[in-house]
Amino acid sequence: MLPTLTGVGRLTGDPELRFTQAGKAVASIPLAFNSRRLNQQTQQWEDGDVFYIRGTVWERLAENATETLSKGMEVLVTGDLRTEKWEKDGQKHERPALLIRSIAPNLAFSVATVSKDAASQQNSQGGQQQATQQRPQGQQQRRQGPPPADDPWAVDAAKGYSDEPPF
Repeated sequence: MLPTLTGVGRLTGDPELRFTQAGKAVASIPLAFNSRRLNQQTQQWEDGDVFYIRGTVWERLAENATETLSKGMEVLVTGDLRTEKWEKDGQKHERPALLIRSIAPNLAFSVATVSKDAASQQNSQGGQQQATQQRPQGQQQRRQGPPPADDPWAVDAAKGYSDEPPF
């Protein structure tokens, strides 16, 4: 059984989508995991060791990740660690790799709008297609203006919080 990694990493490059000869989507996602710590004496954040790894995603997850994620984004990722082996010019090479099972932007530093992908929409009840909003790769939609009046989670701007429970 392969070890499972769950952690917070950062994309060191944009995901690269390609297709196998059989037509299956596969994307490579370069990731870096590092340990930051607060230096108590200087009160400055310091980077510790960095672990670089190439993640791989398949099929719909590959297409969705390529459309959603971009270089520099912090992500939450879960996958199986493995060793990739290959031979080039008579030399054997190997490196650690991550077979990604799930990946998503870290909402501590991003705002995301979630919508079903095209394949999910085609499988929705009654076969009805829902409209989606298209945006350029790597861009995230940000809500502008005040929250809707009927938003139960809205915060009173004057007080900075709401006294009313949202239910």
